[in-house]
Amino acid sequence: MDRIFGVQQGGERFHAIERGGELFRAAGDIFSGVSIGQAIRGGLDGVKITAPVRPSKIVCVGLNYRRHAAEVNKPLPAEPLLFIKPSTSVLDPAAAIKLPPGVGRVDYEAELAIVIGRRAHRVQAARAWDYILGLTCLNDVTARDLQNKESQYTRCKGFDTFAPLGPCIATGLNGEPRMVEGWLNGQRRQGSSTADLIFPIEHLVEFITFVMTLEPGDVISTGTPSGIGEMKAGDVVSVKVEGIGELTNPVEAEAP
Repeated sequence: MDRIFGVQQGGERFHAIERGGELFRAAGDIFSGVSIGQAIRGGLDGVKITAPVRPSKIVCVGLNYRRHAAEVNKPLPAEPLLFIKPSTSVLDPAAAIKLPPGVGRVDYEAELAIVIGRRAHRVQAARAWDYILGLTCLNDVTARDLQNKESQYTRCKGFDTFAPLGPCIATGLNGEPRMVEGWLNGQRRQGSSTADLIFPIEHLVEFITFVMTLEPGDVISTGTPSGIGEMKAGDVVSVKVEGIGELTNPVEAEAP
């Protein structure tokens, strides 16, 4: 398994590949085949980690864990419930989630996300993994009070910094169950296996690509387990996904 990082070094942004405990500059386009170039001295300690991709869109799935649906007293959906977070909501690992002034409660939502590796249009579930570059972590930050008063999710999910993404793309994985956890200030608040997903990864790829074409680097976020909760200024929130890594971000109040 390789792990693909977005990194910054000396003002330059590029992709790096962690393989066998060492970090290498990615040779060529990661969507054309993962290959390694020159070794990076100091490894991850010698670079700043950035979001691994800058997607044209993030397609999110609501109510996709059985226990989360029960937590919010909603019936299990008959089909995936989709909404889109804009590309401008993407946030680098370790960068601050900004709480917009006057919006009320803002929650963390730990999620496993899929990174698309090649242009995908009406892909059958049986071929879904042919179109997936790898898996990553995403925090589907949500302005909960806004969500509760509106029928659409664009505003409550779409603020700048509301999609922390990373720390890497783990390649060579499959759809086997893996743990997804949300941590607040060092305490685990969310924890569930993707075995609790209502609609698995393969089904989501087929369902979403029937509606819209996904481009390389686009992201599908697969839903959040039960245990969602509020974040406040001064908090530190982490998303951990088994086999991928840990995405951590501090929380700050945005100046009016």
